[in-house]
Amino acid sequence: MAAIVAMIAGGAALIVFGFQGGGTSVDPGLGNLVQHGGLFPNGFEGLLASFAVVMFAFGGIETLGITAGEAADPKKVIPKAVNTVPVRVLLFYVLTLGVLMSLFPWDQVGTGGSPFVQIFSGLGIPAAPHILNAVVITAALSAINSDIFGAGRILFGLSNQGHAPAAFGKVSRHGVPWMTVVMMAGILLVGVVLNAVIPEDVFLVIASIATFATVWVWVMILASHVAMKREIARKGLPASEFPSPWWPAASVLTIAFMALVISILGAFEDTRVALYVGGAWLGLLVLAYRLWIKGDGRRRAHLEDETSPLPVVGTVRRSGQVPG
Repeated sequence: MAAIVAMIAGGAALIVFGFQGGGTSVDPGLGNLVQHGGLFPNGFEGLLASFAVVMFAFGGIETLGITAGEAADPKKVIPKAVNTVPVRVLLFYVLTLGVLMSLFPWDQVGTGGSPFVQIFSGLGIPAAPHILNAVVITAALSAINSDIFGAGRILFGLSNQGHAPAAFGKVSRHGVPWMTVVMMAGILLVGVVLNAVIPEDVFLVIASIATFATVWVWVMILASHVAMKREIARKGLPASEFPSPWWPAASVLTIAFMALVISILGAFEDTRVALYVGGAWLGLLVLAYRLWIKGDGRRRAHLEDETSPLPVVGTVRRSGQVPG
């Protein structure tokens, strides 16, 4: 986060004062946002096409819900965290891209190396490449840690409900679902192999698959939210103290948007692999459900209130979550 804030501040300084040392021939300024073809140089279709490779960057927001079972006071902490998401998106995505697009024309971004490195180099910092490499590696490790955390908690809960193999319900003496860590390590090794086999295409392939996975997860969350709302209304339960804005229109429109992104993935040959891999994975899940999920695993999960602080019993919370 500190590196992003420093980049934004440094980029703003370069917009005002220009690059130092003559390291680049571009002319920074807000005019770059509307020049070189305008805001939409490839038209509205280009804007739609961009969703196929950028949606994955927003994946991870859903882990806020997973932490509900880990927080000491989720009723207070989770709404506060959710409300900060728009601010973080504006800061770390919109403002960052605004600065980059003001410094470099869109068709030159990345042609002379990392724009982040160019910004710090333009400020007269010779160690910029090493600093940014350290930041990128740290960010990647943080993202991996978040994914392992989310996958571990989800699979642990599914295992307790009978929806996943019992092995995923086993935890170490420190309360860590170790089987998930082993599985995630194997998946990371697959990424290493792909990087060695198809280094030029691996980013687009992984980004496309990650986009499909992210969109599918969000669709399932939205569908669960709609079902939960109907269940609350049917049973006459108290309304949520943290209501969803513009319900139900917002949920319906968001599901429609997710369907649009999935269709965009299939419209382009380079990203169509995401539908093949995603479809095969969903088929395997359906087959596994039909063959191995029996008894309580076929029953609908009980609707529980996760907004109250829950005491820890041994190494597992009463909600079925592993302590953090």
